[in-house]
Amino acid sequence: MKFLHPLINILQALFLVVWGAFWITSAGVMMLLTLNGNVPLMMARRFWASMHWRIGGSRMFVEPMPDLDWSRPYIFLMNHQSAMDIPCAFAALPVNIRFVAKHVLKYVPFLGWYMAMTGMIFINRSNHRKAVSSLERAGERIRSGKSILAFPEGTRSRDGLILPFKKGPFVLAIEAQVPIIPVAIEGSLQNLPRGSIWLRKHDIRMKVGHPIETKGLTPADREALLRQVRDAIIQLHREIGGQGGVPEAIAERGREGRSSSPSPAAN
Repeated sequence: MKFLHPLINILQALFLVVWGAFWITSAGVMMLLTLNGNVPLMMARRFWASMHWRIGGSRMFVEPMPDLDWSRPYIFLMNHQSAMDIPCAFAALPVNIRFVAKHVLKYVPFLGWYMAMTGMIFINRSNHRKAVSSLERAGERIRSGKSILAFPEGTRSRDGLILPFKKGPFVLAIEAQVPIIPVAIEGSLQNLPRGSIWLRKHDIRMKVGHPIETKGLTPADREALLRQVRDAIIQLHREIGGQGGVPEAIAERGREGRSSSPSPAAN
């Protein structure tokens, strides 16, 4: 029976590849027919996303949402544990969202095509000029009424602790002058660990916080805003069973998503 679990994992992974290819192709066809870039995002939220944890027998629990005006654009900032976080965000948030993602994802077959088709923002963090240009394009899309989701840690946590945040999303939020919505996720690391393609049965929990206003803030307020949002996400994370975060709040330049030294969880 030892071979049975790896075989199931292989079948699950193959199914999700086919599942993704089917829905991305369907979304492309619907976009051509409707000429509406929101249609593929709606299809991802309603049909594509939830199969990623259900196929492994897991469940996702979303805490009651705050009373938000979902017709407004927001910047959702969320801690990052796993590749599972993307379908979880699609399914949990009742609004069409574009992601801020690493530029290498645009070269992934089907996924990269879908992301480009729906107006996702690709950031090349190794090139400062291109990164700034990408954030400017994101700001334009937000001001036109589109909501954005970003992972301010810049990478996935290896142990579930929330890592230091990069400053880019907060520069974007201040430029766009739209509210930030903090979002916490817990359990996706155990569901799909970093560096693995094998699903594990483990429930996932998410909680959405109250808006944090950026109207009237200037670039000088960037670090204070970062700390305020990070504290809010850490609090939400603990409320759904998470560990919280490392003490360092701001990621050092060139040390994406890493603290400067090993340290216990923040108080």
